[in-house]
Amino acid sequence: MLRGFGTANACSCCGGVITSLQAKVMPFSLAPVEAIDFLRRKVNVPTATWTDLWETEHSAAFTVAGAQTDALVKDFHEAVQSFIDDGLTIEDFRRDFDRIVEDHGWDYNGSRGWRSRVIFDTNVSTAYAAGRWEQIQRVKRTRPYLRYVHLEGQQNPRPQHQAWHGLILPVDDPWWLTHYPPNGWFCHCTVMSVSDSDLGRYGWSVVDQAPETVMVERQVRQSDGSIRTIFVPDGIDPGFAYRPGEMPNFSGEEE
Repeated sequence: MLRGFGTANACSCCGGVITSLQAKVMPFSLAPVEAIDFLRRKVNVPTATWTDLWETEHSAAFTVAGAQTDALVKDFHEAVQSFIDDGLTIEDFRRDFDRIVEDHGWDYNGSRGWRSRVIFDTNVSTAYAAGRWEQIQRVKRTRPYLRYVHLEGQQNPRPQHQAWHGLILPVDDPWWLTHYPPNGWFCHCTVMSVSDSDLGRYGWSVVDQAPETVMVERQVRQSDGSIRTIFVPDGIDPGFAYRPGEMPNFSGEEE
C-alpha cells in the first residue's frame, strides 16, 4: 500500500525526480490477492530497453529494462513477487537486488538506489492498480464512480495530476482507459470507488464530462538507438497511457 505523511489512501507524484518522493510503498496489511495473482500471471520477457514493450503489453509480461536473459528476469520477478506476497519493504528488495546483480554480473544504468526504486516502484504500483481495478469492477453496481486522488504538498507535483484531484467520473467512463493511475514514473496517484451515498455525505458531485484530453508530442529512444515520435495525453508519461490490467490486442485487429 502507499503511505504519505499520515494521509490515508493518498498518492504522490515526484515529477520524475527520485529525491522528491514524499510517499513510500509500505507492506500491505492484508495480502492483496488480486495484485498477487496479476503479477504471478505475467510471463517473463527479456528486453534491451523499456520501450521494447509498450503500454498494455506490460499487463501480460514482466520485464526489467536491460535484463536480457531469462534467468535474470526470472530472479527479478520472484523478488518483486515476494514483496507483495510477504509484505516486504524496499529495503528487503534492495538486498535481493544486490544479490541478483552480483549473481548475474548485471551492468545496469543509473545508481543502485534509483535503479532498484524504478524496478520496485513501477511493478508494485501497477500490480496494485490492476488488482484494485478488479475490486472496483466487483462493486461498481453499488459504487459506480471513481474519484481521482493526489496527495497535495509535493515538492515537484505534476500540475495535471493536481488538477485531476477530486475529479469524479463513472467507473466505465473512457477517460479511465488512459488516465487510470499510475500515470507516470514514480506516480502514486490512486482512485477511490464512490457510491451515491458518498456523494451526499461529502458533498461531492460527478462531472458531466471528462476533462478534454490534449495529445502532446514526445520522443522516446528505442533499443536500436533510433528516436520514435509518439503522442500521449498531456500529463501522462510515455508508456503509461493505459489501464494496468488491460490486456494487449494480440490479434492485431482494430478495436
